Amino acid sequence: MKIGNIKIDTLSLFLIFVPVSLILELSHAGPVWIFISSALAIIPLAGLMGKATEYLAERLGSGLGALLNASFGNAAELIIALLALNKGLYDVVKASITGSIIGNILLVLGLSVIFGGLKYERQTFNKTAACMGATLLTLSAIGLVVPAIFHRVAGNIQVKQEQELSLEIAIVLFVTYLLNLLFTLRTHKHLYAGDGIHPEGMEEGIALKGWSKGKSVMVLLISTVFVAIMAEFLVGAVEHTAKVFGMTEVFVGVILVAIIGNAAEHSTAVMMAAKNQMDLAMNIAIGSSIQIALFVAPILVFLSYFIFGQPMDLLFTTFEVLAIVLSVGIVSLISMDGESNWMEGVQLMAVYIILAIAFYFLP
Repeated sequence: MKIGNIKIDTLSLFLIFVPVSLILELSHAGPVWIFISSALAIIPLAGLMGKATEYLAERLGSGLGALLNASFGNAAELIIALLALNKGLYDVVKASITGSIIGNILLVLGLSVIFGGLKYERQTFNKTAACMGATLLTLSAIGLVVPAIFHRVAGNIQVKQEQELSLEIAIVLFVTYLLNLLFTLRTHKHLYAGDGIHPEGMEEGIALKGWSKGKSVMVLLISTVFVAIMAEFLVGAVEHTAKVFGMTEVFVGVILVAIIGNAAEHSTAVMMAAKNQMDLAMNIAIGSSIQIALFVAPILVFLSYFIFGQPMDLLFTTFEVLAIVLSVGIVSLISMDGESNWMEGVQLMAVYIILAIAFYFLP
């Protein structure tokens, strides 16, 4: 939108909620208002983090750029999860991991395929890269299924043994993530190169030229600090807000917190699909879920041992595990042929809505 001769990003207007949240918190306003305001504030901040990372990627090269995306692409979710761990909200943390995984591969990818499919009858992407992503997601599902099955099959197993099992699985997942970086950044980086920048994206890319490395780093650091502050407010109000609206902490974590934390990926993936850059849209959606499952989740397990004193396990609820397995299954089916249309996006969205309804009614 434009105000006079100044072009303003619509998402940036939501930055007004940053000072609003600070005022509400300092004035000890109702937790519900603090939750809503801080959630709306995190969305543009996550978007700024995504932009700054993208600009650094262009200036520092694709290899280092991809590493930056891996480190900062899910920073908002990681910060929220760390603060929730600090408050002992382990169920919310695990629910947010579940929500981020299914939200990216169902909601984000679904919206991307729909918007791209409405503009282009048939869109194509690298089948090998997409299938590799789906396989890694299957691995992450296995990493969550095994502790749940072990818990039910082993019977009178000690909590300490379950925690050790989760820690060792987290190590396997983390090492796999590092090897995946080697695969995507070095040995098979041609599979993830895409088709380059589409001409339609040049208008949005003009502003990018004005961002130096110094400015990008500064925006990234400042945004990260404010995301941490807003996340502190959000986590502090989540329990009261859930009770007021009759929602369980699992629903808040799986649906609300996940959507808020993934704001940057939502807008970027949909925009790329609308520009017929389906390789990039697929990499954003599937790649972000892979980062959550193979990087963020293990990191949270490691930090729970060294910082928070109470080890976090990978024992997710049966329904959370089932939701991830079903989500990975339908994404694998859709990515098999290397092409997409808007109806496939509808199918992804339908699965997401069904799961969201089920999580809402889940006791």
